[in-house]
Amino acid sequence: MDFDPMGVATDLVILTVQDGSFEVLLIRRGIAPHRGRWALPGGFVRAGEGLEDAARRELAEETGVGSSTPRMHLEQVATYGEPGRDPRGRVISVAYLALVPDLPAPVAGSDAASASWIPVAEVLADPGRLAFDHHRILTDAVERARAKLEYSPLATAFCADEFTISELRGVYEAVWGVPLDPRNFHRKATRTEGFVVPLGATTTRDGGRPAQLFRRGTATTLHPPLTRG
Repeated sequence: MDFDPMGVATDLVILTVQDGSFEVLLIRRGIAPHRGRWALPGGFVRAGEGLEDAARRELAEETGVGSSTPRMHLEQVATYGEPGRDPRGRVISVAYLALVPDLPAPVAGSDAASASWIPVAEVLADPGRLAFDHHRILTDAVERARAKLEYSPLATAFCADEFTISELRGVYEAVWGVPLDPRNFHRKATRTEGFVVPLGATTTRDGGRPAQLFRRGTATTLHPPLTRG
């Protein structure tokens, strides 16, 4: 029985919400293959290195974003191994989803010419924009993030330690790409057990009347879920 020699890589879908825009971190490849094209950050797994360790290393090396960023969420999405997905040979890629708030300007790594935050909707609208099969990986990871906001408190990963319900709603609207009724969202968010905890303080940074400040609660799942519909 014949076996193809294979390489193992990790690809990172790094998402954030900045000024109401749902954005993904992309690099412009500085080396072949696909030199000059936009791609997800990533690279080959080194000998003796675990998959998540490789993902965290690439996160820092190719983007300048450290894996110890507060409130960062990292999880494995899927494995991609179609023959021909990489012109260098048979490469199996394990994709990771990273959700991060308040990031500095990214710094391109050794094999990237540049790195930039780009709106997710803009990238998904152009299936030929990304190198390799990264459009498919991005599509899968974005849907994972959108679905997880329905049944988990993951949206708070995009917020500061202290936030208003309006700011939290803005995260949902940016990620889901739909407007939400303010009163209905406030009622659901504050009545979902363990989702958010009032701090007993207010802020006027949203404009208008003082708004109550909250922090993330202890819930790991939301009952009932907050649905996109």
